[in-house]
Amino acid sequence: MTSPLRKHYERITAAQAAADAGDQVMQGDAYHLMHAQLFEDYRRLKSVQSVERKIEIKREILPNYAEYVDGVLNAGRGAEDEVLMRIMLWRIDVGDITGALPIARYAMQHQLDPGEQFQRGTAAILAEESAEQALALADDDDSMLDDLIEIDGLIEGADMHDQIRAKLHKVLGNGYRARGELGDALDHYQRAYQLNDRVGVKQDIDRISKALKKQAEEQPAQPDQAGPPDQQPNNAKPG
Repeated sequence: MTSPLRKHYERITAAQAAADAGDQVMQGDAYHLMHAQLFEDYRRLKSVQSVERKIEIKREILPNYAEYVDGVLNAGRGAEDEVLMRIMLWRIDVGDITGALPIARYAMQHQLDPGEQFQRGTAAILAEESAEQALALADDDDSMLDDLIEIDGLIEGADMHDQIRAKLHKVLGNGYRARGELGDALDHYQRAYQLNDRVGVKQDIDRISKALKKQAEEQPAQPDQAGPPDQQPNNAKPG
């Protein structure tokens, strides 16, 4: 177990390296140490075929990068950082979207490039990988909805394939539906269908449209608040 003093040192040295790098490329001993560790962990993961086991390993090793990430996020000014971007993705892979969001905010704020090995931009990674995690949830599970809403806001206006954004709107619809907010769910399902008519939301649109129509029909008519003319207040001033 890493001592509190060691954790403090790792956080401070990472912060200093991030501050020194400015908006260029991360350098310094703290970064190179983490990059070497990342390389070893990546090799370990590549040697494992089981996806389930890979996730277990990622959960095991992610705490080793926590102090570095905190230091960079606290003092960084947007330097390109392969370690930071890889940890963001691993957080998402293990289902820790909340843990990935601080890195995501920083990455989107500074428009960080994840690197050629990812083959997608940062916004597309956030949208698609988070959506994949959400698709594994039960139909009545809205636990990821708030994080997905934030991700949708973070990537607003970013360029990506329509199919990726459609997938994000689909899971947003799923989340709102699970929360019982059918109007919002319908909006996102319809947007998903506009972007990709094969995303698999047509039945959801039909079901929710019928449910909302039924709700509207069952609502009692609202009484006329104005009342008949002879009940209107007399605002005429005395002559």
